Amino acid sequence: MNKINILDELCWRGLIHQSTDERTLKELLVQSQSVYVGFDPTASSLHCGSLLPMMILRRFQQFGHKPIALVGGATGMIGDPSGKSEERVLLSADALAENVEGMRAQMQRFLDFSPTAAAPATIVNNFDWMSGWSYINFLRDVGKNFPVNVMLNKDSVKSRLERDDSGLSYTEFSYMLLQAYDFAHLNRVHGCTLQVGGSDQWGNITAGIDLARRMHGVQLHGLTCPLLLTSDGRKMGKTASGAVWLDAQRTSPYAFYQYWVNVADSDVLMCLRFLTEIDREEYLSLEKSVVEAPHTRTAQKRLAGWLTEFVHGSSGIASAHKATEVFFGAEISDLSDQQLNEIFHDVPSATVSREALIAGIPLLDALVMVGLAKSKSDARRTVEQGGAYVNNRRFDTVDTILQLADLASQSVIVLRSGKKKFALLKVSD
Repeated sequence: MNKINILDELCWRGLIHQSTDERTLKELLVQSQSVYVGFDPTASSLHCGSLLPMMILRRFQQFGHKPIALVGGATGMIGDPSGKSEERVLLSADALAENVEGMRAQMQRFLDFSPTAAAPATIVNNFDWMSGWSYINFLRDVGKNFPVNVMLNKDSVKSRLERDDSGLSYTEFSYMLLQAYDFAHLNRVHGCTLQVGGSDQWGNITAGIDLARRMHGVQLHGLTCPLLLTSDGRKMGKTASGAVWLDAQRTSPYAFYQYWVNVADSDVLMCLRFLTEIDREEYLSLEKSVVEAPHTRTAQKRLAGWLTEFVHGSSGIASAHKATEVFFGAEISDLSDQQLNEIFHDVPSATVSREALIAGIPLLDALVMVGLAKSKSDARRTVEQGGAYVNNRRFDTVDTILQLADLASQSVIVLRSGKKKFALLKVSD
């Protein structure tokens, strides 16, 4: 890709919300620059909301610029008040260190940190330079360059001070100063000239630009992108069971795929522009499909497939596709308890002992036990009419006996009545 056109790329994707001086910035980006994005280490895994800033860094690297991923080991101890209505619970130093390392490992999958790369990425932790400051020295050398009236005029501060209840603690009030110093430090040590963040970070970014100018006499630049929100204003990546994580142990490839394949028509085009690397021509084709044939969900399938393979690799997308096929009737084999429980997380179930299954459980009894039939006679009619399935294989013999060989995984048998009524028979040891 041509690095000269990075802003044009961001522009057509709708990824520019604010910038300090777009014309000057475009001239600056003719040459390779160091660009930084900060990540809050509130968990040991990145989540869907982290994908957008991570993709921003990745795009800059593809256009020849050097990405700096800053993990806030120091600022994470305080918590950013931007966009928050109350003070967050502070994490311990050990918990933060664990989160930083978890995020560091994940970032290496999305950015090229190889020394031989044309524009190698760097991961930094602001705890490394903040931990050496004493309170007195920080106030003397940094705080004196930070006008309080400027801080009070930032939206992130004003909105909290105007609240009648909790207000803003001095700890949170200090966050802006710490993050501003990050930018000044990265400029001095790494030559960083541009900070990118979500639109809620504009106050923090401009504070860093102002501090660097006062401390070092340099002119830095800032750029924000829109937040990843649904059309009705909710944060994307949230489900009834919690956040959608990039860690497969927290959110399986199947659950990850299902989240994106079920994105609303009103949101899918934004997600394709913001989060994938499909080109403009393909995007326009998918945009047309949303307008003319939304029932095919072509755009959602492309989004889900692209992101799942990007985050979880070829094995992850293969696993997600297989699990999806199972839900729609494909014969079940070589799946784990965890996978089956995720695929059929909301269907009824019953539990039997392993000894009972070894002895044999009549299929008619099993259908009644899991709630797929009201009685044995009802179960018999289901079987005789060809509507009974074990692990998505039809069984039409009324005297069928279920045994250990019928387990679809370590301890689960999947039963089905008709096309869509599923239930699980689980085995306990």
